Amino acid sequence: MTARTCVVVQHLSAEPAGTFRPTLERLGYSIAPVFAWDLAARRDEALRADLLLVMGGPIGVYDAADFPFIAAELEVIRARAAADAATLGACLGCQLLASALGGRVYPGGAGFELGWTPVDLTDDGRTHPIARAAGDNAPVLHWHGDTFDLPPGARLLASTPRYRNQAFALGRRQLGLQFHIETDAAELEDWLVTFASDLRRLDACSITELRRANLREAPGLARRGADFLEAWLAQL
Repeated sequence: MTARTCVVVQHLSAEPAGTFRPTLERLGYSIAPVFAWDLAARRDEALRADLLLVMGGPIGVYDAADFPFIAAELEVIRARAAADAATLGACLGCQLLASALGGRVYPGGAGFELGWTPVDLTDDGRTHPIARAAGDNAPVLHWHGDTFDLPPGARLLASTPRYRNQAFALGRRQLGLQFHIETDAAELEDWLVTFASDLRRLDACSITELRRANLREAPGLARRGADFLEAWLAQL
């Protein structure tokens, strides 16, 4: 039997498919990482894939003048949505999905949201597979400064007091998560080094405090994230 395919669009080596990868492999997906700046050259592969994962990164959708590959990402995401092909965006990937589907992305006025806190699920969120990862007041990882307006026709799934739009679905196959549920403690240690200067400048919490929270919360999140992903893929 031919394996299903998943193209993973990365903006940094430090932000791969993470804990989603073993679940996808167990479910029979062949995983193909693609760096965003190579996406235009691999457009056909991305369009044919059974699943497209668009991961995070420290740039904004509005940075296309400095990072022209953003235009190719938006075009691929838009084309997949038109074909009703499954796309899941995490953090920056969520913002790219929102923009491609007609929403506005912009720097958040409530400051940088960083750390492990729960989200408030909407009625739609409580009946969506995302409840398996983020329901029952379970903490998820926030690491963003931008926000977005919901695309036309999208259903809001989750909010926080600081930023209302934290997760959305458009139909069954387009899903954006502003927060992270795909990270483990080892990956997050890489983030602490990669973004050390930003973390010190933000002064939102100390690196030591964030590391402690990562070690405490990441194992449970990995289990819940796997449960979510399997349920979401099953309903496609």
